[in-house]
Amino acid sequence: MLFSILGFALAGYAVVANDVIQTLGTFISSNHKKHWLTLWGYAALILSAVLIFGWATNNGDVSYGRLSQIPLPSVISWWYILPPLVLLILTQAGLPVSTTFMILSVFSSGQVIEKMVLKSVSGYVVAFLFAFLVYLLIARKFESKSAIDKEILRNKKHFWIIAQWISTGFLWSQWLIQDFANIFVYLPRDLSFTALLISLAFLLFLLSFIFRKKGGKIQEVVKQKTNTANIRSATIIDLTYGIVLFLFTELNPIPMSTTWTFVGILAGREYAINFLLNKHLIKDTYKRLFKDLYKVNIGLAVSIVVALIIRYIMQ
Repeated sequence: MLFSILGFALAGYAVVANDVIQTLGTFISSNHKKHWLTLWGYAALILSAVLIFGWATNNGDVSYGRLSQIPLPSVISWWYILPPLVLLILTQAGLPVSTTFMILSVFSSGQVIEKMVLKSVSGYVVAFLFAFLVYLLIARKFESKSAIDKEILRNKKHFWIIAQWISTGFLWSQWLIQDFANIFVYLPRDLSFTALLISLAFLLFLLSFIFRKKGGKIQEVVKQKTNTANIRSATIIDLTYGIVLFLFTELNPIPMSTTWTFVGILAGREYAINFLLNKHLIKDTYKRLFKDLYKVNIGLAVSIVVALIIRYIMQ
């Protein structure tokens, strides 16, 4: 029981610190002038609703069935807490690694891991192509400097504020449905009401920590991309990302790496914008895209190594 609770706590902190920026990074960037408590309150309300709804409609399973093929071991030993510890170290280094591979691979069979890798790689490809096609159509109208300047003059900021908060809420809910599995894999699949409330309070506390830090080191991945601090651009990014996650949520209950999808969205968007508007920056764009892809592959490689080491210890 001790290692189950410790594993949940470490996984919760690691996932929130590493992955939350994927969904809330643009939200934080474009609302940096607002007090962090306001932003936290909105995100906390949605998190609470998604967690409680999942618990109530899935017989205590807050993972929305994503742990159905990953049973809880009869005994959680000390080596099961190694993945979130490694993840914390990589997070402090600012690497956008995949918590899905890092944590769930230790609990999963080889067949399930293979399905997770296939779905995650597919998520990157689909996200890249979808974002690329979307921004080929809208980049000139929405992402050029002149278009952004005109929008400011038209004073439609209030419309985009409402649109962004709605798109962020949609994306945040879809991300939570995917990533709750990475946190609650250490706990029973049928949580008691008391355990639900305690875990919810803990996650809300961790979320407040991220908002107070304004995202931390992983936020730099978002800041480096074109116009992410612009509220209109942030709205479109969130909506695009949310749609892709929704499609994969409906596809099957196999867990997937939202990190790969996130990087795919930003990569497709960045390439389309520079292809249309900043052709002189194409070479730099290639370098950034490969750098981000290199970082997430480090996470995949490390997670597989950690899983192999733990399996060796178990044997």
